[in-house]
Amino acid sequence: MAYDWPVRRAHLDDVKEMHALLLDCAQKGLLLPRALSYLFEHVRNFWVIDAPDGGLAACCALAPVWDDLAEICSLVVREDCRRQGLGRRVVEACLSDCDVLRVKRVFSLTYQVEFFSTLGFSTINKGDLPQKIWSSCVHCPKYPDRCDETAVFKLLEGTRP
Repeated sequence: MAYDWPVRRAHLDDVKEMHALLLDCAQKGLLLPRALSYLFEHVRNFWVIDAPDGGLAACCALAPVWDDLAEICSLVVREDCRRQGLGRRVVEACLSDCDVLRVKRVFSLTYQVEFFSTLGFSTINKGDLPQKIWSSCVHCPKYPDRCDETAVFKLLEGTRP
């Protein structure tokens, strides 16, 4: 029987393992690192997937940024669990929160543009996200001249541009 890969809200006792997953990917240059304190403070934004071995297979967060705008961030799938649709599942869990929060516009800063395009996201200019730039990008060591992530955007169904 195939493993079900349950998606659930993160708990405080998941944070250290989420941090390890994110740090591993950050060291490989696949995403920007997150401080352990940040993860504890924002644990309510995260969805996780449990692996059959009892560890975490994936995590992802929906971070409200402004008015009707939120960011999909900290998306990571454990290396031995990739290519099984887990990234899609945690992003879809985050997108399901958009209805509850009344988020109409979602973006991500990513190195995985092709993945996000399969979920209906389009590439946009980072300058079109002033709320994100002033809320957190200004604190990034890569801001402004060394930022090499691509901005992707999705207008959610039932909303107008």
